[in-house]
Amino acid sequence: MKFEKIKNKGQARLFESKYLEMLTKTHPLIIWGLYLPIISYMLYHSYQVLGFSIGSIALIFFGAMFFWSFFEYVMHRFMFHFASDNPKVRRVVYVMHGNHHEYPRDKQRLFMPPIPSLILASIIFACQYLFLREYTFSFFPGFILGYLIYGSMHYAIHAWNPPFKFMKPVWRNHHLHHYKSDDKGFGVSSSLWDTVFGTGFDLKQEQEDKTKVKELMFERS
Repeated sequence: MKFEKIKNKGQARLFESKYLEMLTKTHPLIIWGLYLPIISYMLYHSYQVLGFSIGSIALIFFGAMFFWSFFEYVMHRFMFHFASDNPKVRRVVYVMHGNHHEYPRDKQRLFMPPIPSLILASIIFACQYLFLREYTFSFFPGFILGYLIYGSMHYAIHAWNPPFKFMKPVWRNHHLHHYKSDDKGFGVSSSLWDTVFGTGFDLKQEQEDKTKVKELMFERS
């Protein structure tokens, strides 16, 4: 879903109902506050009730965080940028992600809002439990923490300059995804899978456009 010009002010209207519209917005701290207790409880359950060792829990937990990075890439590439001539499908894609490309300064829609987030998280947990059974209580927390880091990284990329020099390629990869080509640069928290699948930008060949980058950054209040 491509837009000739991004909009630097305002935000997309996704639903006519003001109540549904309200439910499409959130703040990162709300989502962190929602999931940190769930993460903590599941890790406690894995150790205290299921009897897994700390080493086993850590291995599964960090393995799940790594798996999230792949899941993030696949979702962003194949779901959030799904091309279709069907108006209903295009509408769903716009609600999920297209509105962010049209209004990149809208800081209220970088995380999935609490209600749809919990519904989707429950479905994902159930699917993981079908395959992993009790290991899910160690895997799901790592997967969710991966999501929280991804969302926070996405927020930071639009809010601030990279805090460390080694992080600049991640920032540039996402900026180029917005203003250069949305057919590349699908990794947000990491550029690993863009490198693996050849969808990353050649940053040595890409000239940095500070004006276009500034258009993607949140306005200072």
